[in-house]
Amino acid sequence: MTTHFGFKTVDEKDKARQVAGVFSSVASKYDIMNDLMSMGLHRLWKKFTISASGVRTGQRVLDVASGSGDLALAFAQRTGPSGEVWVTDINNDMLRVGRDRIIDRGCLLPVVQCDAESLPFPNNYFDCVSVAFGLRNMTHKDRALAEMHRVLRPGGKLLVLEFSRVAKPLEKPYDLYSYHVLPWLGQRIAGDAASYRYLAESIRMHPDQETLRTMMEQAGLEDVQFFNLAAGVVALHRGFKY
Repeated sequence: MTTHFGFKTVDEKDKARQVAGVFSSVASKYDIMNDLMSMGLHRLWKKFTISASGVRTGQRVLDVASGSGDLALAFAQRTGPSGEVWVTDINNDMLRVGRDRIIDRGCLLPVVQCDAESLPFPNNYFDCVSVAFGLRNMTHKDRALAEMHRVLRPGGKLLVLEFSRVAKPLEKPYDLYSYHVLPWLGQRIAGDAASYRYLAESIRMHPDQETLRTMMEQAGLEDVQFFNLAAGVVALHRGFKY
């Protein structure tokens, strides 16, 4: 069985290793590159996600592919000490970066290294599950979405913040930026052009807004909506488990 790694076709079993290599390579520069690549907009996109979550004091939240922990920290402020926010990532280097950043902010959250396609949590446990800029890297997105649905309690919601399809008038300048500026930035700041070339390619291979909505519905989520941000450069999808 094969799948895509950017524009390349690779063995399914090899994709996870190659994606791990990308994130291990960029982990130490992950935050600064996010700020540079998005001109700081990723912070606004994440704030919108938190607002759309409706998470309240005492609730349980799972942050999948947590990266440097931005969403987890924001959720923890909402749930308070009576709630739970679990931080997960498949990549140990990214998980360490996120864990250390969370501790540096004076917050203690449970941290678990795990595969989103096989979550080590019971059924119907979380009030909210989030995944920001991580779904496109997963080999079997349908399995990961089904797992996120499984661990949600009835009435809970799944939030997927991910790069998506930009509006057609912006396609050419966006391609120029993606295929030339991003690798150049990656080389200058992180010493790794290839990982950011993969980023640009993985965005093009990720399902568009309507396709992802259909995939979430097929995983069992209902009332799935999406919100285009920055003219569709990014989209937030939100679905409910009833």
